Amino acid sequence: MEISALLTSAGINISICIVLLSLYSILRKQPANYCVYFGRRLVCGGARRYDPFWYERFVPSPSWLVKAWETSEDELLAAAGLDAVVFLRMVIFSIRIFFITAVVCIAFVLPVNYYGQPKVHKEIHLESSEVFTIENLKEGSKWLWVHCLALYIITSAACLLLYFEYRTIAKMRLGHITGSASKPSQFTVLIRAIPWSPDQSYSDTLSKYFTNYYSSSYVSHQMVYHNGIIQRLLLDAERMCQSLKHVAPEINCKPSLTPCTFCGGLTATNSFHILSNEGDSVKGMEIGEQERPAAFVFFKTRYDALVVSEVLQSSNPMLWVTDLAPEPHDVYWRNLNIPYRQLWIRRIATLVGAVAFMFVFLIPVTFIQGLTQLQQLSHAFPFLRGILKEKFINQVITGYLPSVILILFFYAVPPLMMQLNVFSSVRDIPAQLARAVPTQAGFFTTYCFTSGWASLACEIMQPMALIWNLVAKAVSKNKDESYETLRFPYHTEIPRLLLFGLLGFTNSVIAPLILPFLLIYFFLAYLIYKNQILNVYITKYESGGQYWPIFHNTTIFSLLLTQIIALGFFGLKLSTVASGFTIPLILLTLLFSEYCRHRFAPIFHKHPAQVLLDMDKADEMAGKMEELHKKLHNVYSQIPLHSQKSSSKGECSTQELPDPEKLKPEEGDAIAKELWGYQGNESGQEHEDKSCPSASSPEHRTPTMIELHKRS
Repeated sequence: MEISALLTSAGINISICIVLLSLYSILRKQPANYCVYFGRRLVCGGARRYDPFWYERFVPSPSWLVKAWETSEDELLAAAGLDAVVFLRMVIFSIRIFFITAVVCIAFVLPVNYYGQPKVHKEIHLESSEVFTIENLKEGSKWLWVHCLALYIITSAACLLLYFEYRTIAKMRLGHITGSASKPSQFTVLIRAIPWSPDQSYSDTLSKYFTNYYSSSYVSHQMVYHNGIIQRLLLDAERMCQSLKHVAPEINCKPSLTPCTFCGGLTATNSFHILSNEGDSVKGMEIGEQERPAAFVFFKTRYDALVVSEVLQSSNPMLWVTDLAPEPHDVYWRNLNIPYRQLWIRRIATLVGAVAFMFVFLIPVTFIQGLTQLQQLSHAFPFLRGILKEKFINQVITGYLPSVILILFFYAVPPLMMQLNVFSSVRDIPAQLARAVPTQAGFFTTYCFTSGWASLACEIMQPMALIWNLVAKAVSKNKDESYETLRFPYHTEIPRLLLFGLLGFTNSVIAPLILPFLLIYFFLAYLIYKNQILNVYITKYESGGQYWPIFHNTTIFSLLLTQIIALGFFGLKLSTVASGFTIPLILLTLLFSEYCRHRFAPIFHKHPAQVLLDMDKADEMAGKMEELHKKLHNVYSQIPLHSQKSSSKGECSTQELPDPEKLKPEEGDAIAKELWGYQGNESGQEHEDKSCPSASSPEHRTPTMIELHKRS
């Protein structure tokens, strides 16, 4: 790929980013879009919204960047939790290590690659991107020691930064555990594979077992019921509530008195009536028959729960399987209906599906690789030769189109792995990787533009939420304006960070031209993700930073893969000295990984008994244990309480925010400080919330639902 094609792709993506970021800075100021760009603040802040008309609302401004940059880690921890802090520390680590890598490789490795062979060079924009790779060095070159030295510097810096980050995050996780003294999950154990008995229910079997063997620590339990029955009851109740809610626009859940048309007396309207029975739909329903062989068991202390979760309960490991319970809002009740004996089969099926997706994904990858090589493209499609002679068309096809097509395939097929080669034997892996990576350096760089820069701009724009909001307002005339608050997509964004980290490490000494563009991506990611965490996404699932070991291990893998590729190159270039020095580096990296695995990783997988015992003693001395025990039974209810359910939804019409960019924090306005740069107007109208309580709240449960709740 020519540098001109690379610059064309960069120009297209830079233009897209500038347009989208400018458009975002305008759209976020419009009151109609507050529920899209300030969902978290609407739900958590309860602020008031005003709708003045002023010209600054339609002028782009960088105030959101300033606020994201100035927000401290402590403020972020208090607002979004430890998971958000750990995620941003992953981004910060990437910025630090790739800044060091870019300085070393651009200053020393890139010039060595460019002048690797004695020849007359063209102008920079007419050069091929392969001129800047290690492929341009001649065999037996004495300058390969520069690449080996750079590899040592990068590995040493990465390991040093990883060690300090691991140590810091481990301390933060311990602080997270000790600071969450009232978490019900610390007193609760999830029991699966309860043995079936024809003489008694699962609940009676479980109660008898724990009364006999854990009488001093056992408190109570909560059975898991068949998810279909529970969901049908909740759905019927929700539909009934929604039907009554939309009978009249001003309906509420409290009875009101209006004069009767016929007699002139007062009659109750807009009120709920309790039915005397449930009808035939639930008649004859046996609660015990709906129990599943799983339950949440509650214990008196955290240490008791920890011991039960770690000890093998039966001589048959497939029965009485125990594990520490997740947080109540982390429970996916449908999964608990799956028999434990089926789990290993499902894991195998998942692995087979992942491998199948990997091979399916090879088809678009092979096609896209051909697009990056003009000669291969002309040979495969002769009718395109005339079009490809046009310089601009050539640059767009080879520089921009391949990465766009690949992203489209990412949405169709899960991005599990990009396998670019088929190896004939294990010994050929370093050499074949060494031959393949430089030829795809240009494609990886354009992929950084399209999947990196442009995707970040789309992330901050929230196009799907924006379109849905516009449709609800303009087309369907939705006056309720209810919306679902969003959770941060860790499951997609962490793999994206890891992928770009892998590309950065593997191309660092091979094709360092990608490093400045990756560094720009990580800087943008830090500001944009921080803005989204502060304003858009709410925190529902909190793991306490448990995914940091995944990031650590993946970074170690990226370093090892980089060293193996470099070893293959040194072998191809017949440099025995560089090859000899690379092997000890691989061994040292493995030793560092093993040390971290023993020193820090257990903290992220298990709770220290010492910490839990100290927490139990502190709660006993403060007299909090009885209060905690009373709350345990209700928090793991399969029938959600109104307070649990209402936290996931909000209504734009019930929240009022000051309009952006006019009020300044230094003016002393509390709302302006909270929303950093928004303009208030005292003439705004405040709306009352007239929505009905959830059908699943205690006062609207059906008798069968109440019976289920009592039996558990």
